[in-house]
Amino acid sequence: MRTLTALCKNAAASGALVPLLAALAGYAIILDPTTLFHDGDTYWHITVGGWMLDHRQVPANDVFSYSFAGHPWVAHEWLSEILMALAWRLAGWNGIVMLFATTLALTLGLLAHHLGRWMNQPGTILLTLLAAACIGPSLLARPHILALPVLELWTAGLLVARARGHAPSPWLLALMPLWANLHGSFIFGIALAAPLALEAAIAAGPTWRTAAARWAIFILAAIVFATITPHGVTGLVFPLQLMRLKELANISEWQPPNFQGLPPIELVLMLLLYIGLSRGVRLPLIRLLIALGLLHLALQHARHQLLVGIVGTLVLAEPLAQQLGAVATRTGRRAATLLPWAFVGLPLLLLMTFVRFQHPLARGEDLATPVAALAAVPAAIRATPVLNQYIFGGYLIFEGVPPFVDGRADMYGDDFLTADRAALRPNRAAFAKLAAQYHFGWTILATQSPANDMLDSLPNWRRFYADKTAIVHVRADLLPADFVTVPAPP
Repeated sequence: MRTLTALCKNAAASGALVPLLAALAGYAIILDPTTLFHDGDTYWHITVGGWMLDHRQVPANDVFSYSFAGHPWVAHEWLSEILMALAWRLAGWNGIVMLFATTLALTLGLLAHHLGRWMNQPGTILLTLLAAACIGPSLLARPHILALPVLELWTAGLLVARARGHAPSPWLLALMPLWANLHGSFIFGIALAAPLALEAAIAAGPTWRTAAARWAIFILAAIVFATITPHGVTGLVFPLQLMRLKELANISEWQPPNFQGLPPIELVLMLLLYIGLSRGVRLPLIRLLIALGLLHLALQHARHQLLVGIVGTLVLAEPLAQQLGAVATRTGRRAATLLPWAFVGLPLLLLMTFVRFQHPLARGEDLATPVAALAAVPAAIRATPVLNQYIFGGYLIFEGVPPFVDGRADMYGDDFLTADRAALRPNRAAFAKLAAQYHFGWTILATQSPANDMLDSLPNWRRFYADKTAIVHVRADLLPADFVTVPAPP
């Protein structure tokens, strides 16, 4: 007991304990995947990754939908999708859980480690908790989570360079090709370097030209390294093209946070207002502008709350620590203290993993997974074109059914997505136009979709199946003459 107590004291003094606890907490959070699988895009990411493993190439054209078959497609998250497919093939849904649990553990552990460079332990714990809360709403089995450790390392690398008064290390550039092949958020990393370069130039005083030149060379090199993907320059401009889509506003993750509840960004705002108003905190201009920019992104799109959590806490850690008198103080060597704690943490990780695998995990019916509805459709009907709800597209791809639309909004584009939304609004003329163009044999729509009532009223369509998740309609000429329409619920 005395040895353990001494070890805890040494770990606390060296700053090694909080990162280890943060990593273990991050790993444990996802072992209960309550929210991890509430998204249909997970399915098509796994399927795309499996296709690449089987064909040993990155697709340049769509091979999954029927509406855009053969259309050019930038598979910009190909590396994440291969990792997801490998995890799936090795251990099914538990493999996906392990992949994302490890990723979150690494992210929070690294974040606590780097925050501890500037903040004392109470401040590090508080900021790490706020960061975890901000990641929470976007904690889905999707490629953007797999890119979080790279986002953290990149941001911390830039800020450590600023703290030392140097340009970023050239070794940091090695992260950019990895990031660019994992997820399109790499463009944010390049953009983040620009205001920090300006801050470095201002701080350099008479030698500002030298400082600016060094940072400019680093940023240009980062842009070049970001083109080391199967898509080259096309992959570099892809994130910018995606952000110009008007239909993103109709996709839940690209909508503003819902303040009817208590989103994490509200907690962050209240805390910062409290600290600023009660303690008179004054932030350096550039850091303040970065924080305001992150706040704008988070209020514009709910998915950007995680940027506030990771980037925002790192950007503000040093100035807040100095203003609040919470500067890090540690003794001893962190590496020397980390090793014995690794022998404690590793068995805990193995134990949690063992417990997880003792409970087989199967993804069942949910809002994005119409298991029973799809199973009820005969193979002959499934072979005809389908009009599906946007959120069902991923599951259809996973089950080998080419969808009308799925989560690849970037490929489909504004015109197509607008036409799809108009048909399901519902609008009879818009539906008839799409039906004439794509020759739907059946539809599978969310039970709450108002288009179901429209289909019930059309003489050449029959309600075939209904449950709490989805309703299936089939074109009358594909059904036997004696088919009895499934009654609509009262």
